[in-house]
Amino acid sequence: MRIALVTGGVGGLGLATAKQFASDGMTVIIADLDGTIAERAAATLEGDGHRGIAFDAGNEQKVIAAFKQVESEIGPIAVLAHFAGMLGTGGTATGISLADASLDDWDKVTGLNARGTFICVREMARCRRARPVEHGRIITVSSLAGQTGGLQSGVAYSASKAAVLGITRAAARDLASLGITVNAIAPGPIDTPMLAQATGQNNTGTKYTKLDSIPLGRVGLPEEIAAAASFLASVNGGYVTGATIDVNGGLFMH
Repeated sequence: MRIALVTGGVGGLGLATAKQFASDGMTVIIADLDGTIAERAAATLEGDGHRGIAFDAGNEQKVIAAFKQVESEIGPIAVLAHFAGMLGTGGTATGISLADASLDDWDKVTGLNARGTFICVREMARCRRARPVEHGRIITVSSLAGQTGGLQSGVAYSASKAAVLGITRAAARDLASLGITVNAIAPGPIDTPMLAQATGQNNTGTKYTKLDSIPLGRVGLPEEIAAAASFLASVNGGYVTGATIDVNGGLFMH
């Protein structure tokens, strides 16, 4: 039995990935700020033994406590899929330019997206150093914004998601000796509530106003992010590490 911890597991991308992991035969722990909602989400997953727990990725002591809870009550975590994150006040699409950005927003966004990723990856590393598992996997979530400097999102979000890529690569080198792969997924525009928040959904209900810039001509689906996570978490994905998997419809090619 492989145990997967999905942080931010109630959100669009996290929940789609949790469902995919359950379908793949893993025991899934959905972790999110509201433990009750996380428990309800876990109850909808295919199979038995899934759990929902309260989890605050930006709080070091709460992250440590949550990992200890899972490891002691359920078993060693084989897969960490870290989806917990936030957009903040937005960017140019919502009228927030660099000159308008606030330090408070910077601290909140980087505190969760960058610092929170570091805390969660570090805690997974500590647990697996003390109690190794086969086919250990860490999946982080960056963004197209972290690769391009942001198309419509703000400076804090873009910088925090760029930091995720650095954390991912450093962790991939550091944890290779433990047999743990560490990879990032960098989504482009995906059909989630955060997309509307980022781009300022207009009154016609259009979710993304720049479809002509996407070669595939559409926004992505949460299930397409989940499919990428499924591969990275799989046994057959064991020779991929330190990589960034772009799921962006061709919006950014490099």
